[in-house]
Amino acid sequence: MQNQGNFNGYNNAMGGYPPRNGGSEKKTRYYLLGLVTGLVLSMIVMLMTVSVIRFYRNIQIVRGREQADAVESVTDDTVVEKLGVLEETVDKYFWKDVEGDTLQNGIYKGMLAALDDPYSVYYTKEELIDLQQQTEGIYYGIGAYISKDLDTGYVQISKIIKNTPAEESNLEQGDYIYAIEGESMYGKESDYVVSKIKGEEGTFVTITVLREGEADPIDIDVERRKIESPTVEYEMYDNGVAYIQITEFDLVTTGQFEEAYGQARADGMKGLIIDLRSNPGGNLSTVCDIARMLLPKGLIVYTEDKYGEREEYKCDGKNEIDVPLVILADGYSASASEILTGAVKDYGIGTIVGTTTYGKGIVQKVINLSDGSALKLTVSTYYTPNGNNIHGIGIEPDIEVPFDAEQYKNGVDNQLEKAKEVLAQKLEG
Repeated sequence: MQNQGNFNGYNNAMGGYPPRNGGSEKKTRYYLLGLVTGLVLSMIVMLMTVSVIRFYRNIQIVRGREQADAVESVTDDTVVEKLGVLEETVDKYFWKDVEGDTLQNGIYKGMLAALDDPYSVYYTKEELIDLQQQTEGIYYGIGAYISKDLDTGYVQISKIIKNTPAEESNLEQGDYIYAIEGESMYGKESDYVVSKIKGEEGTFVTITVLREGEADPIDIDVERRKIESPTVEYEMYDNGVAYIQITEFDLVTTGQFEEAYGQARADGMKGLIIDLRSNPGGNLSTVCDIARMLLPKGLIVYTEDKYGEREEYKCDGKNEIDVPLVILADGYSASASEILTGAVKDYGIGTIVGTTTYGKGIVQKVINLSDGSALKLTVSTYYTPNGNNIHGIGIEPDIEVPFDAEQYKNGVDNQLEKAKEVLAQKLEG
């Protein structure tokens, strides 16, 4: 009956049947009913308040983003009118003719330059193609590195890549590029010379070179083919210490590192030196793929944009390195190089030898436009697994060893020798 009474009392409170009993029992039931009802109403009000606060907070976040995005337009009538005046003035007074595309691209490049960020750049369609080839590490050419010789005024072949058309032809390291397809290359910048050498796959280019010991220029026909830039070099030392140098993190670098790392294991690797000196960085995805071949389970790196949104890049730890590791780094090791260096240092799985790294802790994104051009914009800051922001600071080595140029001239790389010494001690102890 007690259950029946409580049930009836509940129905009464909700507008149902009246209770059967009267007196104090009736008052008690009403008192309990009021207490329960008050608690329920209080909880409802509290939940509604929390919901309103959350809703208001979300509105504030959206408004904050809208305010951040609502940059005052720079293309109002006054600006457009002034650009027209500038164009007319240049056309009237400038000492030589200028094509319209040149001025238009100058406007676009100038807007990006106004950001005062050296990493935010406008690319024309042609420049974007070059950028993509650099990022991929693949281009259509002959397979030779060149550098400008200021004393002679000609570009010189500084290195020939193995298994390329340049190696198959009679080109030699040290040759000066005298002409391309009959056009003199005297005084031309390296970029211009490269643009003349590159071309459609399967076509040939005639390169005229000046060679020491030869009285006359030499014409050499070289086929243009798909060239994969070597970004990884491997060597095994006598004591089982493997040396892998990564010059940059292009799309091709992952496969090249995987091949070198696998060869090192097949050769009986007991310790590993990864040389990231003078490595300017490259693709975030590439360095994360390589990090997954070395790091324990956990974060590799994470980024945060101006809205505070965080993106994490993780490693499952299935391939954690099981031999002593040394990372060689210096003041020219930047960006992606610092991601790998910072993760190795934070996890304590290796020793950093060299000097403090460059300190580029920001991420760029290429945004393609409908006309084939593009913007490269800095979009976020990245942090090491321990939450360190290294931008403008760099990563300090565990063992500081300044580079000795004099020793290097005599064939001794003092930083590399220190890395070998560190690994030898680890292997002994």
